[in-house]
Amino acid sequence: MDETVPNRLYLLQLSTTNVPLPSGQTLEMSAGCYLIMMSDGTHILVDSGMTPDVSVVGIPPSTNEKNVLQHLASLRLRPDDISTVICTHFDVDHAGYHDKFRNAEFLVQREHYAIARGGHPRFAASRTHWDNPALFYRMIDGDSECFRGITLLETSGHAPGHQSLLVRLPKTGPVLLAIDAVVMQRLFTTDRKAWPTDDNEQQLRASTKKLLDVVEREHVALAVFGHDGAQWKGLKKAPEFYE
Repeated sequence: MDETVPNRLYLLQLSTTNVPLPSGQTLEMSAGCYLIMMSDGTHILVDSGMTPDVSVVGIPPSTNEKNVLQHLASLRLRPDDISTVICTHFDVDHAGYHDKFRNAEFLVQREHYAIARGGHPRFAASRTHWDNPALFYRMIDGDSECFRGITLLETSGHAPGHQSLLVRLPKTGPVLLAIDAVVMQRLFTTDRKAWPTDDNEQQLRASTKKLLDVVEREHVALAVFGHDGAQWKGLKKAPEFYE
């Protein structure tokens, strides 16, 4: 196991979208990915966002767009400076720029990779970006401390083999990146219902309970929810960071 530890966590906000609801109101959603700087100066990317060549049916155009490459450039980083990419899942808004990081090792849950490579239509739109022969994938089976201070948490339900992260920072303390296991803060409850974009409600509830237990057991200082536009307004976003 690598003995370096997380030193900084950057939240890279990629876009915001106001999604119309049947009630006539709108739901503000945010899309993002994450950059972890380790104590030895190496960099780990969590997801890579959505490229312009794909779109999500029924979702209106986004605003405040800034892709992952632009974010990295503003931090004086190039794709070659990323040593590891943690793949939470291969939905179009999470895996669109994977093929730009050809020097990185990619970490993905074995179950998720097998289902996606098997031709599941859900992951086809971005397949040219994540299923590139130049990319090297390391399979993860369940929960795993992939680096000292970074734990991958298997959280199926939104998608088979989805994974969330627990990042232990020296000053902030433990930070939970729920990703799409819990997309909105108000859904962080065990009696939640699945959304149309979720795969399995029973697994989703089990994964939510698992993350609630992690928050209590690990005394989590901050939980970041994958697409909660209201929450993201109050979070530190790159170039600011948590440490």
